[in-house]
Amino acid sequence: MIWHRLCWAYRSATLLIAAFSLCVATTGCTSDTAELTNEAQGIRYPIRVVATVGMVADIVREVGGPKVAVSQLMGPGVDPHLYKGTRDDVRSILGADIVFYSGLMLEGKLTDMLEKVSTKKPVIAVTKNLPVELILAEDNHVEHADPHAWMDVSIWEKCVDTVTNTLVDYDPQNESAYRSAAENYRAKLVKLHAYGKQVIESVPPKGRVLITSHDAFAYFGRAYGLEVYGVQGLATDSEAGLRQINALVDTIVERDVAAVFVESSVPQKSILAVVDGAASRGQQVIVGGELYSDAMGKDGTYEGTYIGMLDHNLTIVATALGGVAPAQGMQGLL
Repeated sequence: MIWHRLCWAYRSATLLIAAFSLCVATTGCTSDTAELTNEAQGIRYPIRVVATVGMVADIVREVGGPKVAVSQLMGPGVDPHLYKGTRDDVRSILGADIVFYSGLMLEGKLTDMLEKVSTKKPVIAVTKNLPVELILAEDNHVEHADPHAWMDVSIWEKCVDTVTNTLVDYDPQNESAYRSAAENYRAKLVKLHAYGKQVIESVPPKGRVLITSHDAFAYFGRAYGLEVYGVQGLATDSEAGLRQINALVDTIVERDVAAVFVESSVPQKSILAVVDGAASRGQQVIVGGELYSDAMGKDGTYEGTYIGMLDHNLTIVATALGGVAPAQGMQGLL
């Protein structure tokens, strides 16, 4: 079952945890810095924050502003399901004041180490306070949760509070600045969510079928009214089976699907096999574009922000499936 693949992420954590233990023993890293408050000891600015993936890092940058310096472990095009932490990652985590990660087993191989570090300093899963009824999971078992919660902007907006409250707890003197920035950011996310609903609703109902490389878009589909299929499972560590490819070809032919989509952090081989399979049945289907799933776009670009990432996905999907959306997206920045 696809959910069992998430458990595979635990198996390679031993070496990284050993490296973490060695670093603690040899460097004498402690949690003293993380436990200081402005009133008692004085905090050195910018506050050193480590975030695992871009979607998490972007929340911290937006809320923390100039008072935080964010180091991101996984960059554009990196698949967090398969990511192997390095000794430099260990040093960065141990040297941070606060660590934020997505959670729900997205960072599978790093999760054990992050939980161990949490006894020394604030290590926060931004999804930890999400209402259980919002989390997609097999048979409602949260331990088998779908980690791709950022694909629904209305859900990811709730994670802003977790980041904000953590920064306020660590640095209460600047509470008003953090809460003001968070309010401004949430307003932008509310606008983005409304845009998504608008452009996807413009797609003819029969064409609201989203086929991608792996099952990263279930939240996206639920939020914006799309029927979603992935060639691979939630994780990306296995080859797509021939039976699954054939089933998707059947769906494309039966539903007259106009386009399928590749992903920036997942190899294209499996989705191209679906295109070839459809062609062999006389059904021409195009690759509608490249979507951002587990990683954002290039650093320094609009698509390298969370808002830009989702604006891109929503605009590309709506247009390729026959809907109407501005060519340059919600803000004219694509």
